[in-house]
Amino acid sequence: MSRIIETTVYQLDELDASARERARDWFRRDAIDEDWYEFRFADFVSVCAILGISLSTKSVRLMGGGSRAAPKIYFSGFSSQGDGACYEGGYRFARDSVGRLRAYAPQDADLHAIANRLLDVQRRNFYQLRAEIRHAGRYCDEYSMQIAVRRESATGQDMSDADEEIVIDALRDLARWLYRQLEAEYDFITADQQIDEAIRANGYSFTEDGHRFG
Repeated sequence: MSRIIETTVYQLDELDASARERARDWFRRDAIDEDWYEFRFADFVSVCAILGISLSTKSVRLMGGGSRAAPKIYFSGFSSQGDGACYEGGYRFARDSVGRLRAYAPQDADLHAIANRLLDVQRRNFYQLRAEIRHAGRYCDEYSMQIAVRRESATGQDMSDADEEIVIDALRDLARWLYRQLEAEYDFITADQQIDEAIRANGYSFTEDGHRFG
């Protein structure tokens, strides 16, 4: 036989401190947009294009059918061994990358340093350096990127070992930069203030002990 059970529900600001924290934990676990990182990915794609990195793509199925090409960018985070970010693609010299990057991200000294290092090493090698970047293994940090650097010289002149390492280090530093951007974004959207605002805006209600109702 059916029966009616009445339950008193509360808004976030009506909960005590421990119940409010439980409500926040629910939101962090179940309600944050699973594509929260897409803005940072789009920014990274733009940075790569300026630096001369063509990201490889993969086919991603859409919910409504069909598919789209998505860049091969991977990450895991943010508190375990092996956490990091990596990407796949090809690198070659891009004209005015330093100037364009300073215009795109005028305050980002880390990106400026990467662009300067790549320009310097390309200049020494007559702008003939190329690199292929592949992801290997189960981790997603910068060291999971296999980077093969070559010099496309008509006379067969090769680069020095030091110049090869400069290119590899710069491309790995770019992966480290991406990870820091993702971590900062995640820290921002999971901060108490941001979560509280989202809970209030959506009108979520909770039981007295902070469990989501409905």
